[in-house]
Amino acid sequence: MSHGNGATFNSADHDSTVGIQAGTVHNSNVYFVHPDASPQEKYRVGVRFLEDGVSSRAREMITDALAHGYDGAEVRFHWVLAILSGRTYHDLSTEEVHRLHYTSGLLRIYAEGEWKEALRVTFDLLAVLSATSGETGAVLKQLHDLPLRQRDAILRHLDLMLTGGLRDDLWAETCERAAAERFGNDRIRRVWAYFAPVPIGARAAPPRPSTAAAARAALPVRAALFAFSSALLWALALIADPAKAIAEVLVALGAGLTAALSGVRWWGREPRPDPTAGAGARHDPISAEGGFTNSVRRSFDHYFSVRTPYGFTAEAWLAHTAPVRGSLAAEIADLYRESRIGVERVTWLIRYLAEDTRNRHNNGTLFEDHRQDRTPARTKALTVAALALLATAALAAFGTVVSGAASPRPLWAFLAVLGAAWSGHATASRWLEIRREEHRLARETQRYQEQLTARQIAYERWKELLDVTRPSEQEMETWLSCDKTSFIDEALRYHRLTWRDLITHTVLVTPARPHKRGRVRGGPWRYSRYVFRLFLFTQDGIREISSEFDFSDATRKNEQRSNYRFDALSSVQVTENADIGYDLELVLTNGPTRKIRIKDAEAHQLAPDENAQEISEITLSAAGSTHTFRLLEGIAADGKGWIERHSPTNLTPFQIAG
Repeated sequence: MSHGNGATFNSADHDSTVGIQAGTVHNSNVYFVHPDASPQEKYRVGVRFLEDGVSSRAREMITDALAHGYDGAEVRFHWVLAILSGRTYHDLSTEEVHRLHYTSGLLRIYAEGEWKEALRVTFDLLAVLSATSGETGAVLKQLHDLPLRQRDAILRHLDLMLTGGLRDDLWAETCERAAAERFGNDRIRRVWAYFAPVPIGARAAPPRPSTAAAARAALPVRAALFAFSSALLWALALIADPAKAIAEVLVALGAGLTAALSGVRWWGREPRPDPTAGAGARHDPISAEGGFTNSVRRSFDHYFSVRTPYGFTAEAWLAHTAPVRGSLAAEIADLYRESRIGVERVTWLIRYLAEDTRNRHNNGTLFEDHRQDRTPARTKALTVAALALLATAALAAFGTVVSGAASPRPLWAFLAVLGAAWSGHATASRWLEIRREEHRLARETQRYQEQLTARQIAYERWKELLDVTRPSEQEMETWLSCDKTSFIDEALRYHRLTWRDLITHTVLVTPARPHKRGRVRGGPWRYSRYVFRLFLFTQDGIREISSEFDFSDATRKNEQRSNYRFDALSSVQVTENADIGYDLELVLTNGPTRKIRIKDAEAHQLAPDENAQEISEITLSAAGSTHTFRLLEGIAADGKGWIERHSPTNLTPFQIAG
């Protein structure tokens, strides 16, 4: 096979793809049609499909509206465009040609207006497809006199119909319009939002359930035993020496009250380690390399490294926040693991947490929770002193009983001291545990509500940004169409060809790897990176030009050019695999088999009410694949004979009904 640039063709093409790439499906109702929808609604959705480049579905919807009585010049105009869009005159079936002929005869019954005039001009263009340049002047003037909306629609949808001299006369205007619209509506700064994953809703770690139930159940018995033991000890002391006993009781009461008040601020508030903390990360069944948990950790590392406060390098900030970052990563992995989502859908939250951590550091509140949990040394000292004084008062009471009484009172006093010590410790432990759990639960509940509210605000803010920034389907299709026009124009200039030199042409648009992809519900897949493959059919053979396009900024690279005769194309085969997608195989007599991935499989990227076959057909239609398949298959089967039948000069003129 010969090459325009002298390079050797590599059969492992740059547009070949391996595996299935995840995609984003936007929950939009622009293509939704209720089964009981009115003809007007079906027509409206059909026009939307047509404007967004899905002519196959547009034909179905508008034809259905016509069949149910919704007719008029505007409806017929869009129906004709849907029939002709993305097709050559040879692609039309006999029935479709007859229906177009019949529709041309309806012009006389429609009221005069811009839609009737646009419909008339469309039929006049069909009638002069095989005419010479001199015979097209009148209809071109009529086309230029149309309102901009109708003229642009005709030029766009009759792109493959208008060839030869007629196309040459219109090409400069087409290129000028494409150049003006190619980067319109702030394309460069908005395209990313179309492929951004749909964010999953905000979540926060809920408060742990209280563990105080067992302590509450055991508290009454131990408190009763403590009260009985204490009362017995002080009663025996009062019998032995009332004056000393009263003093000792007062000291014990004061010390006990002080120990209780200061102790609850110490042991009743300081959190105890959570025995389940980190368990999710340690026992995560999918935490192998590449799993969700590791993806979350890597995402946290990335966003913490790019959102650093002033004065910190990325490495220093990562080291400084390692405990905080690890805790947050474990929390997010645990909160979203069961949702079976990719980390991309929770990236908005990770980014927000990285920014929040930086802001808390700047505000001096990053480790505020730890400082709040610390008990002042004064409180600890007061608690210890009060407990020591309480113990001293109890021992003093025991001494009073022993020194002032006969047996067996000392034995009862000893037992009372032991009972009070054991039950007092048990009672205090259970009481402090209850207070600690109440305090923890209240604090965690407050923190949960604050975190959830803040994260919900961040989620709504991010979702609103996506909704405002995301381009519409019509904008995406317009930009793609302009890219194709620019690509075709450069190819024609490079090969020094005019439209008069061409029999026909076709552009095959396929995804390039790696790519992101997205679509609205019911619409075609659109990609962040494409391969445009242009086939120019001339009398001498086929010129093929391909190049990778980055859709976000319309930059191009890796251009390849090939030239071959018609008879060099020996076989064309389209294969479909439910798990992989559509592949196109081109077999050349003097070169390797070319395998081109047309589209990926749909099985795992469908909404509940979508049909895989329907989405495949929509995507293939929008990419122009059907027309390309038909052309290449025809040439592979007939070779040179295909030229004679498809030359513009051999077209059967379209007859407008009288």
